[in-house]
Amino acid sequence: MTDPTPLLSRHRQVLPDWLALYYDRPLEITHGEGRHVWDAEGNRYLDFFGGILTTMTAHALPEVTKAVADQAGRLIHSSTLYLNRPMVELAERIAALSGIPDARVFFTTSGTEANDTALLLATAYRRSNQILAMRNSYHGRSFTTVGITGNRNWSATSLSPLQTYYVHGAVRGRGPFAHLDDAAFTAAAVADLEDVLGQARGGVAALIAEPVQGVGGFTSPPDGLYAAFREVLDRHGILWISDEVQTGWGRTGDHFWGWQAHAQNGPPDLLTFAKGIGNGMSVGGVVARAEIMNCIDTNSISTFGGSPVTMAAAGANLAHLLDHDLQGNARRVGGLLLERLRAVCAGVPAVREVRGRGLMAGIELTRPGTDRADPEAAAAVLEAAREGGLLIGKGGGHDTAVLRIAPPLSLTVTEAEEGARILAQALRTIT
Repeated sequence: MTDPTPLLSRHRQVLPDWLALYYDRPLEITHGEGRHVWDAEGNRYLDFFGGILTTMTAHALPEVTKAVADQAGRLIHSSTLYLNRPMVELAERIAALSGIPDARVFFTTSGTEANDTALLLATAYRRSNQILAMRNSYHGRSFTTVGITGNRNWSATSLSPLQTYYVHGAVRGRGPFAHLDDAAFTAAAVADLEDVLGQARGGVAALIAEPVQGVGGFTSPPDGLYAAFREVLDRHGILWISDEVQTGWGRTGDHFWGWQAHAQNGPPDLLTFAKGIGNGMSVGGVVARAEIMNCIDTNSISTFGGSPVTMAAAGANLAHLLDHDLQGNARRVGGLLLERLRAVCAGVPAVREVRGRGLMAGIELTRPGTDRADPEAAAAVLEAAREGGLLIGKGGGHDTAVLRIAPPLSLTVTEAEEGARILAQALRTIT
């Protein structure tokens, strides 16, 4: 057995204080297989968070492992200054899947960098530094992406090179429109968007929005809201950036991309992705119409974006996902899991709402008898789930506390049942 305390002490000596760790007794994960991981003490856990929605298909997926080893045995790195067959092949596939006409793809190493690049493209194309973002949003930790993050828990500074206007609509169950039905909610959010645009001087560059807010607690608007926004945006020439870092690749079950729940007025102008496509490898990127992607009139490269090894891994991972219809599995098993979660939460006074779609579920906790968030309860359930052999995440906005559940898309029915059972036991600790 390995005592984790010395490693924790070393972590605290050399890494930032603000680098968050889960659990009172932090966990060192040493290896994984399928939907399970093991810690340094030999304990086995069912993984319902996947490295923050990143282990999309399975831990130690043989196809990905082999692709990495084969490519590393030939060439690990070259940069974008040279032709790169794995990068071209993956870009061709993603462009075709994106739904964006005349699509071009630029690869990055993370979702933060992907969103940062999308902001660069949109502001350059529109010659404006004004951005519309959604309240309760999260788009990354860089200087520009923090500047458009509508969640104070993750906004390290109010300084920004961008002028950001925040719009209502991404949170269905809270806020001034929560009491309305879906049609009235959408109409009110559109009216709010129109009002916000009346405050902006000149042309706004873009709206950036997560179809399902990840860090914000897996909240989402009524289907079709961003299509209704699109009618307003198009009148003003404003671009739509869909942040698919957490919703892409079929996780929501019903759609391959989150934006497809809002597709009545066509695809977004730009789409960002990361996390799951690499199945743990550092892969992100932007898809945009050629006229937008090509608006940059200076030289640019990416040293590590599009690395031969990460591209080989992502290509193998995407092929596995499509060949095994993991989107369909997310719809079927995710639907079952949501049913089980709603059943086990029905008798828990602290549970305000169980929400989500596909293999992307959130359990919002409040102090019983009130509508006030209970972050202490969320932390307690996180600990209890770990003791029961289940790893989950947590999140939420400034006024919410949410358990985040997002297993690999290959989750089985048996594993879904097991996870729901462990969560039921963990929730009993706060009743």
